[in-house]
Amino acid sequence: MPRIPGIPTARARRLLRLTYRFARKRYGAVPEPLTVVAHHPALLTASGVHELLAERACRVLPAPVRDLAVYRTAVRLNCSWCIDFGTMLQKHAGLDIDRLTSIDDYATSPLFTRQERLALAYADAMTESPVRADDDQVAELEAEFGRAGVVELTYAIALENMRARMNSALGITDQGFTSGAACRVPVPADRRRDGDEAV
Repeated sequence: MPRIPGIPTARARRLLRLTYRFARKRYGAVPEPLTVVAHHPALLTASGVHELLAERACRVLPAPVRDLAVYRTAVRLNCSWCIDFGTMLQKHAGLDIDRLTSIDDYATSPLFTRQERLALAYADAMTESPVRADDDQVAELEAEFGRAGVVELTYAIALENMRARMNSALGITDQGFTSGAACRVPVPADRRRDGDEAV
């Protein structure tokens, strides 16, 4: 259970209910981080708009390269919610999720391409504290993906660092998206009046 419980649908105002409905339709369940951030409506709006715009803007890199780097970041930061949600997104995108079990061996595993290995190593370097990325690594990435590709990869990894660290700090853990159980545990239980919609 998160350190700050999410806002259940029964206590949500109309706009938040619509947001929950949109999220449920898109993902099969309402992401728990959304229900926690809902305590700050202005940040909920800002983060929602930002996520949608970033998703639409990230089109330079091949999706498996970008998605693996984001997933690796979640693994390095041990954000179980991000790992669960990221696996579900990759599955629905038709990507091979079986190889995710070998992510720690990416440097030598034949399951990952050269491009993917470069992106995964960059995710590792960016997720260290302090950041370990250096001139040689960025130059190699630029030669492979171009400047726009490096900026996109850097942005995606940095964004996942923010998500994972926020979820971890707030105690938000995996929700069951991968197992299909997410619809049963989206927000804390709340007493509802007849006719109120459960999240």
